[in-house]
Amino acid sequence: MNAPVFPAACERWGVYELALPGRSDGNPFADFTICGEFRGPGETKTVPGFYDGDGVYRVRFMPGCEGIYTFTVSGTFSDQVYSGSFEALPPSPGNHGPVRVAQGVHFDYADGTPHYSIGTTCYVWHLQSPEMQEQTLDTLSRSPFNKIRFCVFPKHYDYNLEDPSCFPFEGTPCDCSGITRRNFMDYGAFFPGRSIGVPKDNRWDFSRFVPEYFRHLDETVGRLAELGIEADVILFHPYDRWGFSCMTREQDEHYLRYVIARLAAYRNVWWSMANEYDLLPAKTVEDWDHLGALTRALDPYGHLCSIHNCMQLFDFSKDWITHCSIQRISLYVCAEQTDEWRERYHKPVVLDEIAYEGNIEFAWGNIRGEELVRRFWEATVRGGYAGHGETILDHIPTDSPEDRRLKLWWSHGGTLKGESPARIAFLRSILEEIPGHRRLRRFQGSWDDIAAVAEGPDPGCYLFYFGLMAPLFRVFHLDDETDFQVDLIDTWNMTVTPLGVFRG
Repeated sequence: MNAPVFPAACERWGVYELALPGRSDGNPFADFTICGEFRGPGETKTVPGFYDGDGVYRVRFMPGCEGIYTFTVSGTFSDQVYSGSFEALPPSPGNHGPVRVAQGVHFDYADGTPHYSIGTTCYVWHLQSPEMQEQTLDTLSRSPFNKIRFCVFPKHYDYNLEDPSCFPFEGTPCDCSGITRRNFMDYGAFFPGRSIGVPKDNRWDFSRFVPEYFRHLDETVGRLAELGIEADVILFHPYDRWGFSCMTREQDEHYLRYVIARLAAYRNVWWSMANEYDLLPAKTVEDWDHLGALTRALDPYGHLCSIHNCMQLFDFSKDWITHCSIQRISLYVCAEQTDEWRERYHKPVVLDEIAYEGNIEFAWGNIRGEELVRRFWEATVRGGYAGHGETILDHIPTDSPEDRRLKLWWSHGGTLKGESPARIAFLRSILEEIPGHRRLRRFQGSWDDIAAVAEGPDPGCYLFYFGLMAPLFRVFHLDDETDFQVDLIDTWNMTVTPLGVFRG
C-alpha cells in the first residue's frame, strides 16, 4: 500500500500535488471518482483528480493566493476521506501566474504584468528522443519565444512519419513499417476536402490511458513553466493514422477529463481545442462547441482557450473562446487583417500560423525570413500577436532511411537555423522598452499610416511601420506643443538610430 504524500508548502501559482493510495481493480481510469476541495484566503475551488497507475491517485491544485489552505479529498477511489493543510508561499522570480485577457484585446499575467505573446510551433517536439528534447529546451531558453504550440497526440504528416516510443492509450497501432514520404497518404492523414481514413488494424482501448505517456506530458509543461514559456496544448488534430481523431464523443469527453485533471494546475497552460479543426471530418461545429464548453467547465482556473483553423475561420465570438487563434487563409494576406478581426471579434488576435520561414515544397513553409519578420511587425503594430515557425531543409529529401529522420523545428524542435528569430527577439526588446503600460492600440494618422500608440506617461509612445514601403522622407504632425524624441528603427539590421527632438 502506497503512503499518502502531503507536501507542506507550495508557491503561489505553483502546482500543489497530493498522491494518495486507492483502488486499482477493474478500470481505475473510468470506474472510480476522486475530487479535492481547497479553501484558502479569498478562494475555494473544487478540482478533479486522476489515476496515475500503480494504485496511485493524484490531485493537483494551483493556489491563487498566499497563505494557509486546507483541503479535503474524497471519492469512490477510497473508503477514506483525506484532509490536511499547506502554506502557499510568495511566487518565485519569473512566476507571474497564468495569462488572462486584459482590456478586451490584450493579455496580462495574473500579477498584472503585461504579456506580449511571441509564440512558435513545434508540434511533437516532446515525442522525440530525450537528447532532442533537451536540445529544444536549451534552444527555447535562448530564444525570444514565450509560447509554444504542440500536440498531445502524435502526428502523422510529411517529415514526421515515425511512431512515438509509447502511445496515450493501451493497445497496439497498425503496422506502418513500409511507410515512405511517397505513400504516407495511404496511412490515414486527413487533407482539405477529403478523408484518407484510418487503418482498421489499430487496436486501442480508449478507456485506459498509459500513465507514462501523460507523465511525460506533465513534465514537458512543467519544464516550459520554469523557462517562462506558455504551453499552448493542442488537444485534437487531423494528422492521424492511429484513430485518435475519430474517437466518439464519449471517448473525447473521457480523454478531456483526464488531460484537464492532469494539466490544469500548471499556470502556463493554454487550451487549443484543435489544430486545423476544419480538416477533422469526424467532428462538426456543434461537436467543437460542446467540447470547447466542456473544457472551460472542467478547468477550475479559467485558462485561455481557442481553436485553430485551416481554410475557414471558426466563429471566435463564441462564449467558450477567449482569443482568436488564426492560420492565414490567403496565400499573401494575413497580418494586414488584424484590424478587421479585432473589430469583428473584440478579442485578442493571435496569428498562430502566418507561414513559416523555410524552403520546403509547401507554400505555408517556404517564405523568407524577411517576410516573416515583416508579418510579425505588421501584426504587432496593428495590435495583434504573431507566431513563428521554421521549416528549413539542408537538401532535397528522398525516401532513404536517413531522410526518413529529417528534423524540422516546426515539428520536432532541436535547433533554429533561420534568420528571423534574432529579429523577433529585437522586436520583443523594442516592445519591452516602451514606457507605460506597453500595450499597443491602433493609431490612425495619415490615410496610409500603419501605426500604433502605447498609452502611458503623457504623451505616450508612437510606432510607425513601413514594412512594404520605402519613403525617402516622411512628414509627421501629432501636435504643436509636445517635444518628441524620434528614433529610426531598422527592423532587419536591428539598429535604433536617434534622429533628435522635434515639435510640430
